[in-house]
Amino acid sequence: MKLLSLEVENFRGYKDARKITFDDLTTLIGKNDIGKSTILEALEIFFNNDTVKIEQTDANVFSNSKTVKITCEFSEHTEAIVLDSESSTTLRTEFLLTDRNTLKIQKLYDCSKKTPSCEVFIIANHPSITGAENLLELKEKDLRDKVKSLGLDVSLKGNPTMRKAIWEHFPDLQLKETPIPVSKPKEDSKRIWEKIEILLPMFAIFQSDRASKDSDGEVQNPLKGAVATAIAEAQTQIAEIEQMVREKSEEIAKLTHDALKQIDPNLAESLEPKFSPPAPSKWANLFSLGMETNGNIALNKRGSGVRRMILVSFFKAEAERKLQSNSKSNVIYAIEEPETSQHPSNQKILINSFKDLSATENCQVILTTHSPGLASDLPTESIRFVSSSSIGATPNVDVGVDVFDKVADALGLVPDSRVKVLVFVEGPTDVQALKCLSKAIHMDDHQSPNLETDERFAFVVSGGATLKHWVTKNYLGNLGLTEFHLYDNDVATYQGTVDQVNERNDNRGSHATLTAKHEIESYLHSGAILEAFGFEIEVADHPDSNTNTVPREFAKSFAEHHNRPNAPSDGTAKKKLAESAFPKMTAAWIDERDPAGEVRGWFRRLRAMADQA
Repeated sequence: MKLLSLEVENFRGYKDARKITFDDLTTLIGKNDIGKSTILEALEIFFNNDTVKIEQTDANVFSNSKTVKITCEFSEHTEAIVLDSESSTTLRTEFLLTDRNTLKIQKLYDCSKKTPSCEVFIIANHPSITGAENLLELKEKDLRDKVKSLGLDVSLKGNPTMRKAIWEHFPDLQLKETPIPVSKPKEDSKRIWEKIEILLPMFAIFQSDRASKDSDGEVQNPLKGAVATAIAEAQTQIAEIEQMVREKSEEIAKLTHDALKQIDPNLAESLEPKFSPPAPSKWANLFSLGMETNGNIALNKRGSGVRRMILVSFFKAEAERKLQSNSKSNVIYAIEEPETSQHPSNQKILINSFKDLSATENCQVILTTHSPGLASDLPTESIRFVSSSSIGATPNVDVGVDVFDKVADALGLVPDSRVKVLVFVEGPTDVQALKCLSKAIHMDDHQSPNLETDERFAFVVSGGATLKHWVTKNYLGNLGLTEFHLYDNDVATYQGTVDQVNERNDNRGSHATLTAKHEIESYLHSGAILEAFGFEIEVADHPDSNTNTVPREFAKSFAEHHNRPNAPSDGTAKKKLAESAFPKMTAAWIDERDPAGEVRGWFRRLRAMADQA
């Protein structure tokens, strides 16, 4: 279950409802005091209400309403929800999903009170026809009476079974978007919410302006994140503990009840034990984790950069751990201004760690920044630009290619006029591969361009890009630059793109081609892989099937070599090869793998394009 969107209304600067969508990696960019942190803190209030708590003053000052609305939408949870030992159901069966098959949860906070109260609703495409509405709020006796009145099978057992029979009785349920209250005692609606709440992602927020003390701040927050992650991954064991406590406590309650019957039968009839397990967020508060430093120097006495290095280390370690595990826990890491007090090299480590984390299953990363250096290395699809037209106006949150000029203006990025040729490739690993191959050829032939250092060339990653590729190079403008397109031969649709480029007749000499081999990894030499990773694989020009491509064969051998139960994904395998194997390539190895000189031909054409531009 992943977070798809957040909608805030009447919360601080967001007077009007504003929806923000999320990907695996999402980056909120904008000027200071524009509303970026508000988005993260709204999520913290929704998930935990701990590090940031809802307060009476959080209602928008320009609004007459004191009700704050925070709504989150999640991808569908398809597994069965067990209500008790004899009853299970699903969100789809209970009509608790939207018409897009997503789970939408809304929390309303009454900020007219000194300590705001909270009501929870599931916004779902729910039956509205008279006689089939509000079934989740009915007690078992009421459901049984309705079953009987409709002439259905009176032997049906279990509330979910009876609700399903009632809904199936009506030919048209007249489904419509309905807010279903689930936080107050309303029979199964409350019980279902308790189960759903456990399934929601764990949310860990790392704020930029923190108290400088050992118990919190730069030290404690990453360690709190470690505890939260551990709790998320121990949900099966926690459920077992809760079930054991439930059974034992209900057994004691039953014995107490039996004893009470002997003393006062009338009073005993009105008593019924109700077991309430702790909310998921409470488990993390039961544990604390600290760190001692060398030389008996208190960590809060060290520089802010040193303390923030713990943050760097946490995310680097977590990225590596996630890549090696098969955890099914859902975790969202929200990091505010990760560049704070960090050297550019550490920022690079952070960005790579965030990318690695977001690429793992069941993990999302949300960032805020107003740093051009950090933003320039972020994928463009992650960008959400936060801006406001005037004081008091609800901030806008824009996404899409049309935001890049706005981002450039907000962050002070300027176009690069040195670029003469745009090199279009499929993915970021292709960029790294071509840079390494060009560098190796350049060392053998200095007339051949080195794409790693030659500023006349800039890459456009067609399947995704970093902000600097689009903004600082101003690719979206009508620059009239020469284009060179190189795509892998493993996707049939790329031939159409190649034909379109070559048929342009744009008088600039633009050119497109497919690799003669299956994909860019097929040009690797097995010696480069051996030198980089300590094992060797057969590098096929054209694999027999998609199961034995170079990345797949590498992934299997990598898992075997490191005694890991699961092989890396294709994306991770490509990344490892691009970062470690391609830099080992030499001109001799390139010529051995490519005796026809195709690779050298790419760079000869690129040189000619740049010289003629």
